[in-house]
Order: sequence, then structure tokens, then C-alpha cells
Amino acid sequence: MAAHLSSGRVNLTALREAGRRELREFLDKCAGSKAIVWDEYLTGPFGLIAQYSLLKEHEVEKMFTLKPGRLPPADVKNIIFFVRPKLELMDIITDNVLREDRGRSPQRDFHILFVPRRSLLCEQWLKEQGVLGSFIHREQYSLDLIPFDGDLLSMESESTFKECYLESDQTSLYHAAKGLMTLQALYGTIPQIFGKGDCARHVANMMIRMKREFPGSQNSIFPVFDTLLLLDRNVDLLTPLATQLTYEGLIDEIYGIQNTYVKLPPEKFAPKKQGEGGKDLPTEPKKLQLNSAEELYAEIRDKNFNAVGSVLSKKAKIISAAFEERHHAKTVGEIKQFVSQLPHMQAARSSLANHTSIAELIKDITTSEDFFDNLTVEQEFMSGIDTDKVNNYIEDCIAQKHPLIKILRLVCLQSVCNSGLKQKVLDHYKREILQTYGYEHILTLNNLEKAGLLKPQTSGRNNYPTIRKTLRLWMDDVNEQNPNDISYVYSGYAPLSVRLAQLLARPGWRSIEEVLKMLPGPHFEERQQLPTGLQKKRQQGENRVTLVFFLGGVTYAEIAALRFLSQMEDGGTEYVIATTKLINGTTWIKSLMEKLEPAPF
Repeated sequence: MAAHLSSGRVNLTALREAGRRELREFLDKCAGSKAIVWDEYLTGPFGLIAQYSLLKEHEVEKMFTLKPGRLPPADVKNIIFFVRPKLELMDIITDNVLREDRGRSPQRDFHILFVPRRSLLCEQWLKEQGVLGSFIHREQYSLDLIPFDGDLLSMESESTFKECYLESDQTSLYHAAKGLMTLQALYGTIPQIFGKGDCARHVANMMIRMKREFPGSQNSIFPVFDTLLLLDRNVDLLTPLATQLTYEGLIDEIYGIQNTYVKLPPEKFAPKKQGEGGKDLPTEPKKLQLNSAEELYAEIRDKNFNAVGSVLSKKAKIISAAFEERHHAKTVGEIKQFVSQLPHMQAARSSLANHTSIAELIKDITTSEDFFDNLTVEQEFMSGIDTDKVNNYIEDCIAQKHPLIKILRLVCLQSVCNSGLKQKVLDHYKREILQTYGYEHILTLNNLEKAGLLKPQTSGRNNYPTIRKTLRLWMDDVNEQNPNDISYVYSGYAPLSVRLAQLLARPGWRSIEEVLKMLPGPHFEERQQLPTGLQKKRQQGENRVTLVFFLGGVTYAEIAALRFLSQMEDGGTEYVIATTKLINGTTWIKSLMEKLEPAPF
């Protein structure tokens, strides 16, 4: 199912292995016992590459979170800081180092590992603070693309979209290009590059330049990927704003998935004991890992939520029937066979119990009146109904002071579905928002405008209907149970980004030239020469493999839609997905929000 790529030709373990090797080499340079001081943001991504056991094998005895003040006591020879190259973190490290007791013996050695790149600015800063000389090893660990699943890579760089579109800072695009070079070193040169958007053009240019500058990077590995498709997030601003309706998408919308883990309210997961009436309910959130290693999750993650219930009840019947088998086991051989299957059956039963609980939690929300009203308005906008006037539901939500992010998602969605709002509609919304939620949000509104999410309609015409019709973004007759089109992931709306990928594979972008011109940024095609003997001769019935790289973030619903295309019988293309960050509408808007701090007097 999904994630285990149907032909399994792309195996991302080589990438994980390369990451582990680099980590081992660095740890071995710092001889003796070690304590790692973590930049907290890195612990999740690192956990996907190296388990604690690998660190322990290399004499890591203690782990601390980076915070100001003295470092906790640890009887170790080496203190290693694992940090992103950010100046505010350098201040904390300086504080840690300066408070170190120089009189203690034996003295501890300091090292610093920048992730994903060393930064001259940071090192200069440490030098000015007088602590740069305290670090014996100053190195970088190029953690660019982290394997999240069998077909999913993420850089987990949370501010790429904001940096690229608001601050004109293209550092993370350089990291993306570096990550793609690493990928090509492991999986062969990608012969065809397609792209849409300014950031996509920039990354492709950097890749071509890197290849020219390092002629040694031309390798003789048979290419695994046929095509690379680079897509700017701002080519499709609509998709992340809409509520995702796949099982995994809804878990992320409601609870937030962090580095494949989700934290859930514990009461649904308490073991039910007879006669106790639940007096000892757990208070710690239930933490579960979600990936395709779990059979049931791999099967249901990408389904529309309305199709999940029937799968769960079918599974429940199969599992209870399997447990019933034990009554029919008569001979020693039969009993032995039953016992050997027991661990697998028990794992399946506990997996089913967890997902039944999660589905119940989600259902409580999706069946609420508020969820329904919100979704109705979203779907009206996406299908082109009343996008040009002030919306009553949005006004009511503002009056009732619903969460600001919910309001911003809806207003931005309306703006995107109308190619910008008429000035008086936009001014009305802005005034209402600032009066209700506070004038400090004026910076946020300004950011949303700069990013193209909430803006006045400049050209005087709305291109969205043309784009919607040409790309078939709205499908009226959607089959949620047995889908035949990607629009099932939003119950009617087909993600524009994925439609572009689908049309690129067949019949090609020439068929939609006019629409591509309406979307922001250039579209282009580049070819990378392969050494003789490495050109692919495709076998009969062999799929093409396309790597789709989302610059600025991707949602789980888009991933589900690409997996759906990978599994289509006559599709002919398998997709692997890479991104700068896994996002949903809430985390995305949050990354663009700014709060004016009140003056200190």
C-alpha cells in the first residue's frame, strides 16, 4: 500500500545511512565520553536518522537541551553543541561557555556542530564574544533531506516560505539545491528537470552551477529518478488554506504531527477495566508514531476520512475471527501455528484499537456544526461561489471572536479564489480583524499581503475561474469511498500543485501553456547530460519515477494525492515527494504571523 512504493525501486535507506555515517565520523573525532547539548528544534529530525543507541555506541552519556545559564553537571570529557546557525542560539552558547568553571578538573572540551551548514556570521559572533577559541572542533552536519517515510523527504526548515517571499533570503534554497546534489550522488543524475516559480528557477540554476563547479560530482550510478519537478508553494497558495479531509491530513489539522509523532488526548486511550468507573484516567498525552511501517496506518492514512470507518470495522471482524481460530486448534501443530501468529495478531489488535480511538476523536470534530459551516464556506469559495463580496459566515466568526488563524485562513482562501479582493471588501475585513483582535496584528496582515495571500485585486479581473476550469480543480461528483480522481482528498477540490504534476506526466505542460502563464513565476525545462551507457531503456510496463520537490511546504493531502497517482493502474508514474517543510494551513499562517510587542514603559 502507499508509501511502500509499488515497485520499491526507490529505497531511501541509503540516504539515512549516509547521514548516520557522517554523524559517526564526527563523534569519533571527539575522543572520550560525551554530552550533547541540543538545539531543541533538531531533536525530532535527528531522531528520524539516528536512534539513541547509535549515540550511546559512540560514548554519548548525557543529553541536555540548549538553554541559558550554567550547563548541567556531567562527568564527561566532551561537550558537543548541536545547533542551527542562528545568532540568538550563539548568545546562549556563549553564556554556557563563559559560565563553565575553568577551575574544575579535568577540564571539558567544547565542540560545535552546525546543522545544516557552518556560518561565518555565527563564528564571527562567537569570536567577538571571546569564546570561539574554546571550540576544538567546529564542523557542519549537512542534514538537508530527512527521510520521513518510504516516499517522503523533508528538510524541516520551518521558515523557508517566509524567508523566500518576505525577506528575500534564499539560504534555504541553497540548502535545497545541496540536498538535491547529495540525492544525485546517491541515486544518480536526474536527466530531466521541470519547474514552476521563481524559487524553482533559482534552485535549478544553483544545481546546474554546482554541477559545473564540481566536475567530480558526475557519477556513474544508474539514475533512479527520471524527472525532478520543482514547484514553488506560491504557485498554489490555495491548497494549504483548505481543510484537508484525508485521515492523516485531519490528524495533522486537529492535533499536529511533529516529525512523524502525534500527541493525543489520553482519555480515549485509557485501558477500560470493569467496575472501576475510570477513576485513574491518564493525564499525559498519548504519543504515537505514524508511518507506513504500521500496516493498518499505511492502508488508511491517505483515504478520505469518510472511507476510514468501513475499513476499521472490516479489520475488526477479521481480527476477532483470527482470535476465534484458537478454539479450533486441536493438534499440537495447529496450536503451534496459532502461537507463532500471536505476536502479529496482538500488534494488529492494538493498532486497530489506537486508530479506532483516533477516528472517534476526529469524528467528534468533523460532525460538529462549526466544522460543517466552515467547510461549506471553503467549498463555496473553491467552486467559485460569492468570492467577490463580504462573507456572512466570516463576519459572524469575527463577531464571536473565533480563533484568529481560522479567520485568516478563510479570508486568504477567499482572496486567492478571487485573484485578490476588491479594495472595499479587503478594507472591511482588515478593519473588522484589527478592531476585534487588536491593532498589533497589522504586521501580520501586511505579511499576508506581501506573500500574495490577502491582497487587493490589481488587474481588475479574476483569473481563478479560468484556472479552475482548465485544470479541473473542482469536481462535483466525487467518490470518497473508491476515488477515481485526486479531488477526493478535499472532497471535491483537486490540489492545483498535484494537478500540475499529473498533467506534466501526461499529456505534458504544452497543453496548459495559457494557464501556466497566469500562475506566478516562470516555467522551464532543463536536461542534464548522462554519461554514455547510463541512458535508460525503459522495459515494457516499467514506471517512470518523478521526484516532486515543494519549495515552501507541502500538506499531507497533497502527499496523499500524489500517492494516489502512483497507484493508478494506468498511471505509468511513481512519485517520491520532497519538501522544505510539512505544513498545514494553521502552521503555515502561523509562520507568517508577527506580534507587535507592547512598549516596555
